[in-house]
Amino acid sequence: MRDQLNPEAGEPPALPAPRRPSSPPEHVPERLAYLDSATRRINSALDLAATLRNVGRVLVPALADAAVVHLRDPLPNVEREPGFPEQLRIHHSQGTRLGRRGRPAGDDRRDRYGARYGSRYGARSTADPGPATPVTRGGALAHTLLSRRPAEAVVLGADGDGGRARTTELLRELYGARGLARLSPGTSVLALPLRGRKTVLGLLVLIRRPSAKSGRPGFDATDTATAAHLATQAGLAVDTALRYAREWEIANELQRSMLPLRLPQPHGVRLAQRYLPGERGAQVGGDWYDAVPLPGNRVALIVGDVMGHSLTSAAIMGQLRTSAQTLAALDLPPHEVLYHLDEQAQRLGREQHLATCVYAVYDPIANRVVLANAGHVPPVLVRPDGAAELLDLEAGAPIGVGGVDFSSVELPAPPGSALLLFTDGLVETRNRPLSDGLELLRARLAGAQRHAPEHLCQEALRILPPGDRGDDIALLAACFDGIPAGDVAHWYLQPRNETPGRARRLAAHTLRRWGLEELTEATELMVSELVTNAVQHATRPVTLSLVRTTRLRCEVGDDSPLLPRPRRTGPEDERGRGLQIVARCAERWGATRLGTGKVVWFEQRLP
Repeated sequence: MRDQLNPEAGEPPALPAPRRPSSPPEHVPERLAYLDSATRRINSALDLAATLRNVGRVLVPALADAAVVHLRDPLPNVEREPGFPEQLRIHHSQGTRLGRRGRPAGDDRRDRYGARYGSRYGARSTADPGPATPVTRGGALAHTLLSRRPAEAVVLGADGDGGRARTTELLRELYGARGLARLSPGTSVLALPLRGRKTVLGLLVLIRRPSAKSGRPGFDATDTATAAHLATQAGLAVDTALRYAREWEIANELQRSMLPLRLPQPHGVRLAQRYLPGERGAQVGGDWYDAVPLPGNRVALIVGDVMGHSLTSAAIMGQLRTSAQTLAALDLPPHEVLYHLDEQAQRLGREQHLATCVYAVYDPIANRVVLANAGHVPPVLVRPDGAAELLDLEAGAPIGVGGVDFSSVELPAPPGSALLLFTDGLVETRNRPLSDGLELLRARLAGAQRHAPEHLCQEALRILPPGDRGDDIALLAACFDGIPAGDVAHWYLQPRNETPGRARRLAAHTLRRWGLEELTEATELMVSELVTNAVQHATRPVTLSLVRTTRLRCEVGDDSPLLPRPRRTGPEDERGRGLQIVARCAERWGATRLGTGKVVWFEQRLP
């Protein structure tokens, strides 16, 4: 769900206009006001690119005609000391294009890195960093980086002492002789190290063009002190942005690890999913999706959203998803699953982390879908004729509120129809209300049922506006194909001694009708073993089902909750070999506990 406390949502504080835009603030009150506004603007973002843009904007043109930010390459882990800076790379430049392969400022063509400099001051994005510059141990560049003091301002072409000569050498190491030659004589340059909390992160270079062009003199002691203060703030802001990016990546990886790597592909339905994380300015959310195969070739479809954006939200999401899988395996009705999820959320003790969820169960044999909603956005059902509608489900309250009744709704889902479950990040943005987004999505999906579920996801994502997303998005698309009634056989058998023999005859007759005589002997043997075991424990009629898809699946159900387990048998044991026979003859087999008993099943490959 969209975070209402996004630090990037508001505009950064505006800088007070200097008396003369082409020169730095001159009077003490004006300079202090400038420092205050500049500091607040530098620290107004958590994203590295936005932080560097803010640094450039507060320096140009108020304090310098151009600014270049060099950062370590690769960007260091600020949690520990990364050692000596081996090389630097330009990550942002404003007002100039210095570099070993740069072009003069004012060229508005695309350079070799793909960046376009069309802004007023030629700002360069971090998306296209410049070439790397090696840092020589013992050189002027290394000396400045490791020093806590700015390099002395130098006026190119003027005679100076050793300190200025070192600054000139620093510029030659950074930009090479050709890059240095592009700066006109009389240009004033100031280099300042950018230090984080534990290590040096890079270098800030400020440039003033010759006074005849800029109308102001070179950097003096006051300008140097002002720039040093802002460089300190910039270094800390870059450090914060790197720490935030690392935490975001860890949280995002945590959430992705909790989502299923791949969805099951049960017969009668085709599934596809998409997950898109939110922008860097928004912390990781708690959106999730899942699909759980159920007995009778049914499948449970789940999409949920934990409110809030934090590591805790991702952790709560993982716990709720695990609980939902467990409850789905019990084959409970959708409203009962939501009821128990609500209980589980309250036991977690995280009242401030509510969650919304839609839980649906699709039956490809009956061509029906049963849904329940816990405060979530309504799913979209696409009919076989192409009509798309937002399902009018009783929304209920979010999971975690407690004491709320949920209800299930059963709807027809004929072959050719499709269902899309999604989270509100898809339809709600900062500039678009939820109702408009839902209607836009419904109109977009009309007529999309004839395509694959992947296409359904792609069509849904086309409604997203350009730009960063403030919230993460989870999609789960299901295209319903159904299973023809002629490929299904189902019986209720009384728990009597003669029932296993009748079950064998029914299975053999069905296989002959389907032209699967090659599987008759093995199927009869396994059906006999499972039905015999069911009759021994059942007090109500036993169910026997055969389903033909790309495989032959057999299910035997009874009202006993005890799951059969394979066990070792001795030479004199007369019982306990049934499951060993099933395991040897079947390609796959298993047992599932249901709310009213259990189902034991096996599958065989068709000849």
